[in-house]
Amino acid sequence: MFMSTLQVNRVIECEGLACPLPVVRTKKAIDEMKAGEVLEIRATDKGSIADLKSWSNRTGHQYVGLKEVNDVFHHFIRKAESADTKADQKYPHTATNQELQTKITSGEAEAIHIIDVREPAEYAFGRIPGAISIPLGQLEGKITELDPSQVYYVVCRTGNRSDMACQILSDKGFHHVKNVTPGMTEWIYDQEQDQS
Repeated sequence: MFMSTLQVNRVIECEGLACPLPVVRTKKAIDEMKAGEVLEIRATDKGSIADLKSWSNRTGHQYVGLKEVNDVFHHFIRKAESADTKADQKYPHTATNQELQTKITSGEAEAIHIIDVREPAEYAFGRIPGAISIPLGQLEGKITELDPSQVYYVVCRTGNRSDMACQILSDKGFHHVKNVTPGMTEWIYDQEQDQS
C-alpha cells in the first residue's frame, strides 16, 4: 500500500474532536511546516473526510490520501509551495440562525430550501424542520438533484462545513445560497429528529 512508504513529517491527534477543530488544528500545523512536508491528521469524526479534502482543495495543499484503521481516519496532506497556495476564504453570503427562523415562521418557508450538510447521525438526532440531509462528502454527487434557480440555506454544526458547501454550490452556478451561522450548535428554535 502506498501509505506504508509515505514519509510523514508531523502527526496531529484529533481523535474525539468534531468540526471545525480538525481543520483548525490542521491549518495551524500546516502553517508551521515547510513546503513538501507531509502532515498526518488522526481523527474519528467521519465528517473530517469531506472537511479535510475540501480544505486542502480550497487552499492548494495536496490531499495525499486516507487510511482508516480501527475507526480512526488517518489523513495525509502535503504542504504546497507558497506560490501554489490560495487564501482560505469564507463564503461571503451568510444568514444568522434568527434570520433563517424568521423566514421559516413568516411563511417564506415554501420559497427556501434548507440543506443540512452534517453527517447522517448528526442530522438524525436533531435538525431544522424540513431540512434535507446531504452530507458534505456527498454534495458534489447530488448537485444535479438541486435546482440552481432556487434559494438554499445551508446549515451544519458550526458554520464551517456549510461554508465549504456554499462555496461548492456557488462554484457550480448556484447564486442564491446562504451559509447559516453559527449553525446547529446554537439553534434554539424547533427541531425534529428521527424516532427510534
